[in-house]
Amino acid sequence: MADFFLRILVLSFSIYFVGKITKLFIVEDFLTAIITALVLALVNAVIRPILILVTFPLTIITLGIFLFFVNGLCLIIVSALVPKFKVQGCLNSAIAALLISLTNLLLEWITGF
Repeated sequence: MADFFLRILVLSFSIYFVGKITKLFIVEDFLTAIITALVLALVNAVIRPILILVTFPLTIITLGIFLFFVNGLCLIIVSALVPKFKVQGCLNSAIAALLISLTNLLLEWITGF
């Protein structure tokens, strides 16, 4: 359970960092980033597998590149659920999802998760 909370904390930092460095989305404060990370984890666990299943033929045709847009759509869903987190546009959300994933991967590698 402690591992889950540490991963959420690392994801929160990734969201906050990418939000402050880029203008792809707006995250008002670190508490909003923590709430966003929790909701994103829930969306990734429940809704993302359904989206991947529905868009599987398109993902095969694009050789997996469409998964970036599935991740971006998950961020748009989170943006609709968290009041102080706003993403504008599908392309911005796909790029933001990629940057959040890369930052999260780097931070997890540094911290040893």
